[in-house]
Amino acid sequence: MRHFRGRNGPLTKTSFLTMTSAAALIAASVTLAAPAFADDATAQRWIDTEFQPSTLSKADQLKELQWFEKAAQPFKGMAINVVSETIATHEYESGTLAKAFTEITGIKLKHDIIQEGDVVEKLQTQMQSGKNVYDGWINDSDLIGTHFRYNQTIVLSDYMTGEGKDVTDPMLDVNDFIGKSFTTAPDGKLYQLPDQQFANLYWFRYDWFTNPDYKARFKAKYGYELGVPVNWSAYEDIADFFTNDIKEINGVKVYGHMDYGKKDPSLGWRFTDAWLSMAGNGDKGIPNGLPVDEWGIRMEGCRPVGSSVERGGDTNGPAAVYSIVKYLDWMKKYAPPQAQGMTFSESGPVPAQGAIAQQIFWYTAFTADMVAPGIPVMNADGTPKWRMAPSPHGSYWKEGMKLGYQDAGSATLLKSTPADRRKAAWLYLQFIVSKTVSLKKSHVGLTFIRESDIWDKSFTERAPKLGGLIEFYRSPARVQWTPTGNNVPDYPKLAQLWWQNIGDASSGAKTPQAAMDALAAAQDSVMERLEKSGVQGACGPKLNKKETAEYWFKKAEKDGTIAPQRKLANEKPKGETVDYDALIKSWPATPPKRASN
Repeated sequence: MRHFRGRNGPLTKTSFLTMTSAAALIAASVTLAAPAFADDATAQRWIDTEFQPSTLSKADQLKELQWFEKAAQPFKGMAINVVSETIATHEYESGTLAKAFTEITGIKLKHDIIQEGDVVEKLQTQMQSGKNVYDGWINDSDLIGTHFRYNQTIVLSDYMTGEGKDVTDPMLDVNDFIGKSFTTAPDGKLYQLPDQQFANLYWFRYDWFTNPDYKARFKAKYGYELGVPVNWSAYEDIADFFTNDIKEINGVKVYGHMDYGKKDPSLGWRFTDAWLSMAGNGDKGIPNGLPVDEWGIRMEGCRPVGSSVERGGDTNGPAAVYSIVKYLDWMKKYAPPQAQGMTFSESGPVPAQGAIAQQIFWYTAFTADMVAPGIPVMNADGTPKWRMAPSPHGSYWKEGMKLGYQDAGSATLLKSTPADRRKAAWLYLQFIVSKTVSLKKSHVGLTFIRESDIWDKSFTERAPKLGGLIEFYRSPARVQWTPTGNNVPDYPKLAQLWWQNIGDASSGAKTPQAAMDALAAAQDSVMERLEKSGVQGACGPKLNKKETAEYWFKKAEKDGTIAPQRKLANEKPKGETVDYDALIKSWPATPPKRASN
C-alpha cells in the first residue's frame, strides 16, 4: 500500500486521483509577473516548445494566440485569480498554461489549486456574500442544477453573444465539446464550459479472461463464455469464479471483485457517481433520466418534486435498494477482507497490485498509474495486462437509461465578479481549453473534452498502451456516461447526505431498505426547506404530496415512464458477456459526421 501526502479537510475523489497521478505535483498556485509586451515571437516560442502536438497547424495556432493577445489589451497588468480542484490536468494549467497566458496577454494570472471541497465552500461563500473571492472558477458540472436555480451564475451562451462577445475566442467551437449537454440547463442555455472529463468504467484482467483454461472452466460451469460482463449477473458469476474456483494464480490469492466500505465522506461519491443508474434506478434519458434521475429525484417541468417513492421519486425504490444489496453482497463475498474497512484512497491502488480479476467501478483517471512500468499489471513491452470497457448494468436497467458517471470539471463565471475582471478571467478559461494547447500535455491526466481531440492521430498511436481508454471515448457507448444533472437543486447540501446514510448500511447499522428510506427522507427534508425559503424561484423544489407506492407504480405504468419500478420477481437473470476484442471492432474506426451548425 502506498502512502499518501497529508492534507487538510476531507478527502475528495479528485484529490485522491491527483495523489495517484503519474504527473509530478506542483505548487498549489502560481503567480506570474506580466511582461512589458507580448509579440509574435513569444507566441511562436510557446507553439514550438510546448504546444505540440495540436489539432491546429502552427499557423492557426499563431492566429489564435494573436487573437488572445489583442483581446487582452484592455486588461494588461490586471491581476486575475482563478481556482480549480487538485487533479493533474489542472496542475498543468496552473504550472504551465497560466505562465503562457501571462506572457502572451500581459494579464497576471494566479491559478490556485485547492481541494474539491474547498472549491465548493469558497464558491458558496461568494454566492452567498456577493463578495468576489475568485474571478473565474473550474468546478464540477454536478452543480449545474445549483447554478441554474440560484441565479448567481453567468449564462455563458448569452454572455458569448452579448457582454462577453469581444472576449470570446472566434475559434471556440462549443459544439465540439463532448460535455456540452452536461452543462446545459432546462432552459436550453449553457452555464458552464467543460475543461476536463473522466469516467468510471469496468476494469478487468484481459490476460486472465483470455486464458484458454479459465475460459473452458468458466463455460463448463456457467454455460456461457468468460468475457466482458453485459449485466450484473455475469459480473457476479465472474467474481465468484475467480474468488472460489481459480483461487490462486502463481501462488497468489486472487479475488473477483474490489470495492471499499468504510463510513467516510469518500463513500458518498461511490454512490452519487451513478451507482444507482447502473442498477436501473430512475427513468430513461440522456444525459439524465426524466422525470426521475439517477439520484431518484423526480422533476416536473424544472421543479424537483420529491426523492422518496411516496412523492414519486426512486431513491428508496426497489432498484435503489437492489443496488445497495449487491454492493454489500459482492464486497463481503468476493473482495479482499480488508476492503470493508477501506476508504477510496486506500482501495484505489489495490487492482494495480495484481490480485484483482475485475472491478465494476473504476475511474479512468487512474489510467496514468495503471500503466506505470514494472508494476504487476503491465507487460514488459509497455502494454497493459488489463483493459477497461463499458460497465455492466443491473436487472432494473432499460435501454435508453444512462449507465455510468463522468466527471466534468467546468469553467464557470459568477455575476458577483466585476465585469472587467470577469472578461479577463473568461479569456484565461478559454485559453486553457483552446485548440492551440498541446494535446499530449493538456491531457496529462488523460481526460477529454472535445470530439476532435479524441480522434487525433496522437491518441490513435497511444491507444494500444492505454487499455481501451481511447476506444471507449470514441465509441457510441460514451454518451451513456454522464455527470449529475439538473434534477439535483442543491448539490452541496444533498451530496453530503449520501455517505452518512449509506454508511449505515455498509456498517450494518441499518438494512439497505432502511438506509435508503432515511436518505430519501433526508433529501426531501432539504428540498422542503428550499421550497419554504423560495430562494430558488420558479424552478425551486415544490414537493408532491405523499401517496402510496402503488399509486406511483401505476402512474409510471400509465404514463409510459419507468420510475419507480416494482420489485422484480427475479433480480438475477442469466449472465451475459461479450468478447472484448469483438466489442472494440464493432465500434466506429472513423470520426462521426457532424451536422452543420
